[in-house]
Amino acid sequence: MSFQHSTDMWSDFPELAAGVLHVEGIHRGVSVEAHITRFEALARVRLAGGAEGDLPEIQAWRRAFSRMGLKPTQYRSASEALLRRFRKEGTLPKIHPLIDLCNAASLAYAVPVAVFDLARVAGDLKVRPAFGDEIYTTFSGNVELPEPQEVIFVDASGRAHARRWTNRQSGYSAVRDETARVLIVAEALHAGAEADVRRLVDELDTAIRAIWSVTPRTAILTGSAPRFDF
Repeated sequence: MSFQHSTDMWSDFPELAAGVLHVEGIHRGVSVEAHITRFEALARVRLAGGAEGDLPEIQAWRRAFSRMGLKPTQYRSASEALLRRFRKEGTLPKIHPLIDLCNAASLAYAVPVAVFDLARVAGDLKVRPAFGDEIYTTFSGNVELPEPQEVIFVDASGRAHARRWTNRQSGYSAVRDETARVLIVAEALHAGAEADVRRLVDELDTAIRAIWSVTPRTAILTGSAPRFDF
């Protein structure tokens, strides 16, 4: 299996920084509260200076969504949606220890972090413009077809695992109680994104090693080295 962004994506968004972690041995029977508390404290400090829309990481995604022909306040990046909810409610719902950890890291860095259950991904996973005939399954089980040229995460079977790039993941490959093997993807577009994504990947790597006693494989992808094999 492999993960990569298409040549078109690197051409259209040369400022992209992407970090990936492949992790085996995930399970629910762990505590991540200490890590979540630290990440949430960092997010509160950042939000104390203004709303999430003022953060350069979020502004960069809003510009990207506009370039893709999407209204940024209608379709938000996952990190903006999480920060918006966190600012209003002061907390995020608990879903699964790994998702809770990645959501908290996303809050702290204002960077979208996607997590895919690899048991539900067929072959290679790629970020590319849609053809329009890919299958996307919502969390409620409804089936949708992405718009042609919409940026999606898609596997070798033509199943879309995320729509509008970092806007919405699919329920089909969401982490479940039985999930054991995952791919984590963090993407950013702001000035200094590569350094921030490296730090985010390093922090998740350290946390996952400590919590699950496993050894993730990690990589930082670039236009000249866009593919991660695992």
